[in-house]
Amino acid sequence: MTHGSASDDVVRRLLAGAVADAAGRLAEPDAAAFVLRAQRWLPDALRPLEALYGDRVDVAELVRDLLDDAVGLVAERSDELRALDRQRESDPDWFQESRMVGYVCYVDRFAGTLTAMRSHLDYLAELGTTYLHLMPVLAPREGESDGGYAVADYDAVDPRIGVIGDLTALASDLHRRGIALCVDLVLNHTAREHPWAQRALAGDPRFRDFYLVYPDRLMPDAFEATLPEIFPGLAPGSFTHVEGLGWVWTTFREFQWDLNYANPDVFRAMLRTMLTLANRGADILRLDAAPFLWKRLGTDCQDQPETHLLLQAFRAMLSVAAPGVLLKAEAMVAPDILTRYLGDHGEYCRECDLAYDNQLMVMLWSMLATGTSDLARQALTRRPAAPRSTSWVTYVRGHDDIGWAVADADAAAVGLDGPAHRRFLSEFYDGTVPGSFAEGDVFQASPTGASPISGTTASLCGVGIALEAQDEVALDLALSRLEALYSVVFSFGGIPLVYMGDELALRNDPAWADEPGHGHDNRWVHRPRMDWAAAERRNQEGTAESRVFATMKVLAAARGELSALRSDASSTVLDLGVPGLLAYVRGAEDGSGLLALVDIGGNGQVVGFDILRSAGFDVPAIAVVGRHTASVADDAVHLRPYGFAWLPLPRD
Repeated sequence: MTHGSASDDVVRRLLAGAVADAAGRLAEPDAAAFVLRAQRWLPDALRPLEALYGDRVDVAELVRDLLDDAVGLVAERSDELRALDRQRESDPDWFQESRMVGYVCYVDRFAGTLTAMRSHLDYLAELGTTYLHLMPVLAPREGESDGGYAVADYDAVDPRIGVIGDLTALASDLHRRGIALCVDLVLNHTAREHPWAQRALAGDPRFRDFYLVYPDRLMPDAFEATLPEIFPGLAPGSFTHVEGLGWVWTTFREFQWDLNYANPDVFRAMLRTMLTLANRGADILRLDAAPFLWKRLGTDCQDQPETHLLLQAFRAMLSVAAPGVLLKAEAMVAPDILTRYLGDHGEYCRECDLAYDNQLMVMLWSMLATGTSDLARQALTRRPAAPRSTSWVTYVRGHDDIGWAVADADAAAVGLDGPAHRRFLSEFYDGTVPGSFAEGDVFQASPTGASPISGTTASLCGVGIALEAQDEVALDLALSRLEALYSVVFSFGGIPLVYMGDELALRNDPAWADEPGHGHDNRWVHRPRMDWAAAERRNQEGTAESRVFATMKVLAAARGELSALRSDASSTVLDLGVPGLLAYVRGAEDGSGLLALVDIGGNGQVVGFDILRSAGFDVPAIAVVGRHTASVADDAVHLRPYGFAWLPLPRD
């Protein structure tokens, strides 16, 4: 084959082989459907695979092998999942519906086991959940495992939470309830205990080439001249000496060995892993550490062009075998780079379907600390939009620490010094700044002072301090802050994610360091075990749990009724001349629209109809508010401190 070409002749030959293979192994109409999908998506797979591997292997032979694997896995796919594939093929925008609301949890910390998870699905349904993200469930190495991100077996789940059949049974239960299942796939590395790594250690040259191994320090030293350290406090350096093998690339921890994606056998093995997880019932694969997949000397070895080619090839081949499954990029990169993971490369190249809106998350915490929306308006207006066929996932916090990804250019545009503002945010949320309401902990202190912060949403919003002081006024403000943040996450654009416990205003775990293996990593402070006694208090009027849970339910229900809150609707941040006000408009293709107003300053706001009219809006009626935090009276919208309102706009 010619490097860089995807000739029609090659596609025809591959399709002819696929027709014969599918006919021999799949029943009609599955065989015909497989061939149609191959016809549609093979060119999208060939192009990146030729660019990646055309100088190393016969790419036509590689794709023939990939198709053979795909047919075999389609033959094993359940009738239920095939029906879901057909449904989603006919409605490819299914994940952009406004009814999509996500919930994120660790199985062991939420329920104990996968089987026990099934007994709590009523709770998730009550909240409005239609998308459940289970944090790492695949079998990790024993002992320290980076929170489950050091996978020792892709074909098994963590034995502490069950067996692989339990995951399939849970997925089936979820599908019957209309809930999609998201699971983590650690794409960049395996645990050193993984069978591939063990075979490399045993001297098998095929599997030695699955990893990046060097005989001496010559190349590691050359690479490390430009490599940043990811966890300098926990695991300095990016290479680990392994007796009998050499210097192994270990970006994150010494027991996490980076895979060598320059080897096409690694691509094939990982694609099989993806398809196997799809057959277990996974609807969304969260691709952990996606930017790190390709290494290039003289760079930071992140976000290389080949990384995007890999993701495009995975996306195309997954579409052939399991068209109802989505890819979600875990890519904490600069906003102007992030949309590349959604296929924005000048011209659209189908890549991941979902990506985390890290910038919105950082801007939420910045607004809360400063009481102004100027920086958020600047940053969120300047960044590229997500391609229409993709979606952000929006969130207040995740399982990781909060890093202060504020661009110097955005800060300067609103009169701030970037480094100073990042230091301020870190000090505000660790409680150092006088008047701070936050109870956060520094995670890996940075020499610049802009240290990441650990903490639950409730604790960072001041719930803990208010409860300890028995100050009802402070508690009301703290809960209002939490509700205001989530009102934005539910309405700004994308699929909103609720991190476990936020719906009950759970605070930092005071005993986080007591569990084995947790003491060195204070991110466990914001990964508390589910407090089911607190969950029961959601039904007890007057409690914090009741208030916040009710607000989340209202947001989810209202969101589901508003087409302007579909993920593919446009978002425009407005400048209404009020620094403490965040205002934005959502607009859908059906002509519906929504104006959102949030008092981010905490002082209350009166937004006059004259201001709205001067911005081009008719006087609206309130669609939803949190705990009656807004009202319309005297020719104005009145927002209580940290109040918010969603205001329907007339159709065009």
